[in-house]
Amino acid sequence: MHRNEKPGGNTVTAFLKRQRSRGRLSTVTAGCVAGVLAAGLVGPAQPSAATVPPATVSCPADLATKATCYTGQDSHGAHYAVAIPLAWNGTLVMHAHGGPGLGAESDPQRSTDDLERWSVMVEEGYAWAGSAYRRGGYGTRMAASDTENLRRLFTERFGRPDTTLIHGQSWGGNVAAKTIEMYGTGADSPYDGALLTNGVLAGGSRGYDYRVDLRAVYQYYCRNHPRPSEPSYPLWMGLRQDSAMTGAGLRARLQECTGYASQPADRTPLQQRNLDDILAVTKIPERTLESHLSFATFTFRDIVRRVGLRSPFSNRDVHYRGSHDDAALNAGVERFSADPSARRDLSYDSDLTGAVTVPVLTMHAIDDPTAFVEHEAAYLDSLKGAHRDRHLVQTYTQESEHSGLSTAEYASAVSALSGWVRTGRKPTPASVASSCPGFDSEYGTGCFFRPDHQPSSYASRVNPRAGATQWPAMPRAQERKWSRLEDVGIAP
Repeated sequence: MHRNEKPGGNTVTAFLKRQRSRGRLSTVTAGCVAGVLAAGLVGPAQPSAATVPPATVSCPADLATKATCYTGQDSHGAHYAVAIPLAWNGTLVMHAHGGPGLGAESDPQRSTDDLERWSVMVEEGYAWAGSAYRRGGYGTRMAASDTENLRRLFTERFGRPDTTLIHGQSWGGNVAAKTIEMYGTGADSPYDGALLTNGVLAGGSRGYDYRVDLRAVYQYYCRNHPRPSEPSYPLWMGLRQDSAMTGAGLRARLQECTGYASQPADRTPLQQRNLDDILAVTKIPERTLESHLSFATFTFRDIVRRVGLRSPFSNRDVHYRGSHDDAALNAGVERFSADPSARRDLSYDSDLTGAVTVPVLTMHAIDDPTAFVEHEAAYLDSLKGAHRDRHLVQTYTQESEHSGLSTAEYASAVSALSGWVRTGRKPTPASVASSCPGFDSEYGTGCFFRPDHQPSSYASRVNPRAGATQWPAMPRAQERKWSRLEDVGIAP
């Protein structure tokens, strides 16, 4: 539900009339969403849940003899997990998970799974706390608020840590970066540093433009999402709000058009040409084509719902290149523009101002197939634009996965950040790399740092939109201006 929508009492007709009067709803979109609203899919926010105090639970196997673990649920309904080493070094690492998941409610398994996945933090002596957030679906500020809420809960229940760091992976990198901008400024900041790994650091208004392009380019070649026989809808919606399509159904359509799951010899010539054109134009790796299209379908549908069924995306002025016939592609691809207020809401929720005041260390796989390494160039440019790049150290690894990096590298990175916070001595990419073998002697997962790597600009990988090439995407002054509006952002 958009922040300005009141729970209950509004008919479908009134909703459509109000959106049209604000210029927020096209005639085509109105026909697509009326049934959705009548079905109650855009409904009131859920009430807060009663707090479930932390209760002792079994730790993941790797930590069974090394820590005490807890789970609980905060006053907003967010499930969480906490682990405190038996030999705690006094530093707390708050964890911001990626995604977002698209379940309606907080997932109680998510935070415990993340604890197991990043148990290295606890093995290295850090306390760890991760929130599953109060609901699924998009909401960067909501996730930041839930992370901060858990930090306060930890302090009330277990005592104030000597030092508090925050770690975010993938979309969680966006969440963690937003958290330190929202709560980590000033002399009394509760956060002392941030570790952002494989982060979506270009923010929401620009960070998904390659998936916007994929959604449009895919439909130009494949014509099956939607099919001509199915109800049409503007592609910026990702998917009709009332569609029953599943992930399996989407994969079947992708296979039908491109043969992506088949060996090259088993594809038809048309499937191979479609696949080649889609990959060349969007610069998306073949091995993650399906996951990107899934995001551009199901997560886009969620984002669009949360900005009032208006378009936050645009491809109006993009010139697509790399296909076997660029002229035909550019003449035939569906074009759409962003609704200014929808783009504002997504930007306010997720774009980064770069106005950080604590040490930030990033680590990114050079061949990350999901959050391209060029996100780091956007983040550096954002901090430079805010004159805060002195607070940033960026490191890169010669790896090809998005969801996880070498355990030894995580240990090296959090140690370097912790040392920077304690001593004030800023690490370098070379010093982080040189510390890794010592940790790898214990973990044996390898060290793949490349201290000299520098990614190309974000615009070199993602088609820039007119007027959207300067960083930060949302300057601090703009954020302050928007924050004074009653109706802005994405509702929790």
